[in-house]
Amino acid sequence: MKLLLLSALLMASMMACNSKTGQENTAANADFAKTVDDYYEERLKLFPIEATYQGDNRYNDLLPNSISQEFLARTKAFYTDYLDKIKAFDREKLSDQDKISYDILKRELELQLDQFKFHLEYVPFSQFEGLTLSFGQLGSGVGAQPFKTVKDYDDWLKRVSAFQVWGDTAVANFRKGMATGLIWPKSLVVKMIPQMTDLVVTDPTQSLFYGPIKNLPKDFSEADKNRLTAAYKKAILEQIVPTYKKLGDFLQQEYLPKARTTSGIDVVPQGPDLYKELVKTWTTTDKTPEEIYQTGLKEVARIRGEMEKVKMQVGFSGSLNDFFTHLKTDPKFYPYKQPKDVLAAFNTILVRIEPNLAKMFTQTPKSKFEIRQTEKFREASASAEYNPASADGSRPGIFYVPIPDAAKFNVTSGMESLFLHEAIPGHHYQVSLQQENTDLPKFRRFAWYGAYGEGWALYCESLGKELGIYTDPYQYMGALSDEIHRAIRLVVDVAIHTKQMTREEAIKYMMDNEPIAEQGAVAEIERYMAIPAQALSYKIGALKIRELRAKYEKQLGDQFNLAAFHDEFLKDGCMPLDVLEHKMDAWADRQKK
Repeated sequence: MKLLLLSALLMASMMACNSKTGQENTAANADFAKTVDDYYEERLKLFPIEATYQGDNRYNDLLPNSISQEFLARTKAFYTDYLDKIKAFDREKLSDQDKISYDILKRELELQLDQFKFHLEYVPFSQFEGLTLSFGQLGSGVGAQPFKTVKDYDDWLKRVSAFQVWGDTAVANFRKGMATGLIWPKSLVVKMIPQMTDLVVTDPTQSLFYGPIKNLPKDFSEADKNRLTAAYKKAILEQIVPTYKKLGDFLQQEYLPKARTTSGIDVVPQGPDLYKELVKTWTTTDKTPEEIYQTGLKEVARIRGEMEKVKMQVGFSGSLNDFFTHLKTDPKFYPYKQPKDVLAAFNTILVRIEPNLAKMFTQTPKSKFEIRQTEKFREASASAEYNPASADGSRPGIFYVPIPDAAKFNVTSGMESLFLHEAIPGHHYQVSLQQENTDLPKFRRFAWYGAYGEGWALYCESLGKELGIYTDPYQYMGALSDEIHRAIRLVVDVAIHTKQMTREEAIKYMMDNEPIAEQGAVAEIERYMAIPAQALSYKIGALKIRELRAKYEKQLGDQFNLAAFHDEFLKDGCMPLDVLEHKMDAWADRQKK
């Protein structure tokens, strides 16, 4: 009896203890959820253009001077404050989902704080990224900035008024970079100059930024139409054009003569440390540049072997490099006459893969999807890309295809693999499902990690045969070309920034190992020079996903379900690769039970 009573007392004590612990954990989870939500909301105020791209229109009138010392100090304080708040939580008392959020946010805040010491504001834009380009997209009237109401139109005018201040700061920052040695290579600067000067006009109605006025909503009053038309003409001639002219003149007259002739960032102050930091940031791994370089060499050799098989299959008798030349020069591979022909061919790919998508995905996006030609003002330097849908569904996901000359668009360029990567099931599935998952904290719904997102998109290219395409050996060769292109990146990105490989040597290596035109190789290599380590994320991420799939196929045998694997991979959104593997291992364990 005494034993029974003692046992009952112990059980009651344990239950009370568990109840107390459960209450503490519930409180910790609630406090944590509020902290990460507060982080997201405060961050949107700091970076209102991100809010606009996400379809959140509360801050569409704001354009902070994001490269000023005052703004950078405020941002550093913001990251420091939230890192302290996150560290105050006991990770072990959080739910599984909150542990993922904890790991993601802690890592992100630490990396952001690490990068302030490198003064990347001294190179505020390049020909590939920066406000000078996104400002044109936003103000064109066909981008993420909405132009539906009178307030929308007035919001944009407020952003325009802030653009001049940003432009003045950009010039001042470039000068700081010139003084300290953090400066762009000449080959990049010469591409930046026409991007500025092409937007300088004397007739405001011929400006890219006049687009919203050409499409004024019919229900606006005549008074509003007249007021806005006059205001936009004035803003174009007195604020936008002078800013782009000032930037173009500065780059041409002052910056270009001082630009460096070297290619890699290893020669700039703190360059080697900066590259290691960027490798860590973009790959979300602790792999060294040398490890990545060696992986690249092995992958290039492996994929070349696959290309040799295709060459034999189609009966081509020359060398692999001769085959590359054949693919680039034979007129039969250039069948298109108009941009609409190219866009129609991409739409046909979607029709062909749709029957097989259901076998590989249970969850698919609600967001709409469109294929569009890249805008003229940026297509000369642009690559094919995906612009995400807005979270509320008001703006579709857009697959942009640059077509400067349809007659020069090569059908063997990997159109099928490109579609799988940029569109469906690549970026459109991944980004849309993430944004549509309202159970995720907002900072995760709109997060981006290249190793996860680009890794997923490259992995999707490997699904072509399972999706019923790559039946044409030339299209499969295009897919292999796309794959080797990402492997080549591991070699040349690391070699440019750690092994003194020159721009010209990198271009030659690329052209020796894939059927790419010189113009394309130049654009790619210059991109790696402008955005060091970003290009590593694709292949590193895809290799990890393929590794995980193979591991679970072996572990689970008949219990492995590919659609379930894909659904689990996508459902919780972007995250670093180590956090991803931990999550997927837990999923595999659940499948065994």
